[in-house]
Amino acid sequence: MFVALEGIDGAGKNTLTQGLVARASAAGLSCATLSFPRYRETAFGQLVGRYLDGKFGDLEQVSPDFAALLYAGDRYESLGVIEAALRDNDLLIADRYVASSAAYQAARLAPEMRQAFIDRVEDIEHSVFRLPVPDLYVLLDVPPARAAEMVLMKAKRSYTDKAADLHEADHSYLATCDAIYREIARKGFGAPWIQVPVEDADGTLRQPDDIASDTWSEIERRLPESGAR
Repeated sequence: MFVALEGIDGAGKNTLTQGLVARASAAGLSCATLSFPRYRETAFGQLVGRYLDGKFGDLEQVSPDFAALLYAGDRYESLGVIEAALRDNDLLIADRYVASSAAYQAARLAPEMRQAFIDRVEDIEHSVFRLPVPDLYVLLDVPPARAAEMVLMKAKRSYTDKAADLHEADHSYLATCDAIYREIARKGFGAPWIQVPVEDADGTLRQPDDIASDTWSEIERRLPESGAR
């Protein structure tokens, strides 16, 4: 089974990945993980790092199509790794996948141009590059203001010395990304979606273990009895 975790920067995808791996292991399932972009492992991943570090210009200067192709190239370079992980494991968890490019780059376009762009990203990555479609997308539902706080708690990244990269630094941009993510999830993007809240109804930050438990319950009930293979 292939599960892709999505959400704006600071949503807690890496923490959730760790919690899901622990639950898969406890259930006797083999589990592989991938985190995109693969900054160190692929040539395109290194270019994505340069883009996020502002080396190609600010958000107004870089074409969304150009940026999307950098991310797509990173995943295409990783196709063999993805296929091997799916073949050799019951579960593959990806921290970001194709929907990230759709949401983040569409957010830089006028509303009337966004759906055509999202369709173009989906076509290039799944039809042209033949990247596998996830069995499930998980959208971590986090208010942008909370996500901005959590970004500043991240450890130093390999691709930038800044506290926040090109995407993370613009809070209004992340709010637009969040809205587009919700619209993509509603329409499906070729796969089922679930949304998991990061905060309680009163605005209290939920414990990572509770978020992982809720997510695992949704994954577990979709697993074939014999596992994903």
